[in-house]
Amino acid sequence: MRLVVCALANLVDEVRRHRPDGVVSLLSPDQPEPSVAGDPPRLVLRFNDISEPRDGLVAPDAEAIIRLLNFCSAFQSDAVVLMHCWMGVSRSPAAAFILGCALTPEAPERDVARALRRAAPSATPNPFLVRLADRHLGRNGRMIDAIEEIGRGRDARRGTPFELDTDRMGVWP
Repeated sequence: MRLVVCALANLVDEVRRHRPDGVVSLLSPDQPEPSVAGDPPRLVLRFNDISEPRDGLVAPDAEAIIRLLNFCSAFQSDAVVLMHCWMGVSRSPAAAFILGCALTPEAPERDVARALRRAAPSATPNPFLVRLADRHLGRNGRMIDAIEEIGRGRDARRGTPFELDTDRMGVWP
């Protein structure tokens, strides 16, 4: 599966370029749902981009992880799934990392995180989502450790669109 990640501002161009088989929108609770050309199957997950629970904000939960994994499991291995969030730095890179780990269980989490870092120098995957997925996938902290190892991404106003190919996850040095 090819995972395409972008910010909301890049959504129209990336949909036009990749013609995804599915789209995952990771939005804040009050953010309007953007339209997507071609009307591909869509998953909208709504929560704030926070690293731990905070009063007055909506935290991601285990159900969001289950919905993400179930949505993507419906696609063939050669599918293109595009995911976006507001800035393309935290929530959507976390979703790509989670899917990379889930779709390539033979690949060490560290390799998936390093592939993410090479593809997206500014990515700082949302740690709350990573913790939830680590628990759900039974990775015993390896996903958390892998993201901590690559550290915070380079400062950027907005993430640059990037791709991860899950067929190549297990071959990264």
